Amino acid sequence: MTRGTFTGAVLVAAAVLWESAAAVQPPPQGRGGRGAPAARQRKTVLAWADTRNGIAQHDSVSHALAVIERLGYESGVYDTYIRTDSNIISKHPLMTDGKPASGGPSLANVDAVFFLGHREIQLDPHQKADLLSFVKDDGKGFVAGHTASTAFDSWPEFGEMLGARYDGHPWNTAYGSVINEDPAFPATKHLPPVFNFTEEFYQAQAHSRDTIRVLLRLDVSKMPPNPALHRTDGDFPLAWAKMYGKGRVFYSAFGHAAATWDNPDVYRMYFEAIKWSLGLTDADVTPRPLK
Repeated sequence: MTRGTFTGAVLVAAAVLWESAAAVQPPPQGRGGRGAPAARQRKTVLAWADTRNGIAQHDSVSHALAVIERLGYESGVYDTYIRTDSNIISKHPLMTDGKPASGGPSLANVDAVFFLGHREIQLDPHQKADLLSFVKDDGKGFVAGHTASTAFDSWPEFGEMLGARYDGHPWNTAYGSVINEDPAFPATKHLPPVFNFTEEFYQAQAHSRDTIRVLLRLDVSKMPPNPALHRTDGDFPLAWAKMYGKGRVFYSAFGHAAATWDNPDVYRMYFEAIKWSLGLTDADVTPRPLK
């Protein structure tokens, strides 16, 4: 599927993708030049991707954020603010001159964050506290993709919230077999028990099945030997969900290439994950051991 056919594919798949959102009213007009202003009738997602550090930037970031915005708009489930300015990651964001920001998104007025930033991002202590509180205390959603596990390596609490850390990609981009450990979860129920996929499979570290509900994992037994593969137990999670205080957190390693975001299985996974993080669907995320 090419980018040019993305919108058409979303509309063709609408009956399947949006069936669980049947109770949601049609999209109100008024954002981005799409009609007259209207009162907000749906959830709000902040799609945040700060790449200013310049390390290992991914060409897919812009397209990924556009896909997340389109899914929300076409379905009528949520509105999206796309931002690469991390100053707004605060309950009281400031302008560049240090004065309080006027209007726009902040952690005080959105319902979930979709995060695709990477590596070290400049947040001051107050912003860090606000982000953790946004999820843990306010019960808001946090959905993260691919590069997100590389972010904030020097900030331990972020790793605790996310559930794991990045530990390289042993095979770079490779063809592999993925095991669906939880076909009952909203974001993975459309996927078969086992499926083949080409991806830059991220290796996770600093994670425990005592704290995360693994949804997808790579079948390492079918991958070629690699000295950069650090885990010896065969546990290579690619997607998981967890509670962080009152909030819902989801992560998936899928999304290296721009074309991946045009894959219906992938964008449906993230769409359903966002809905779950917003509290529009429910699931059991009790941690489970490796089968």
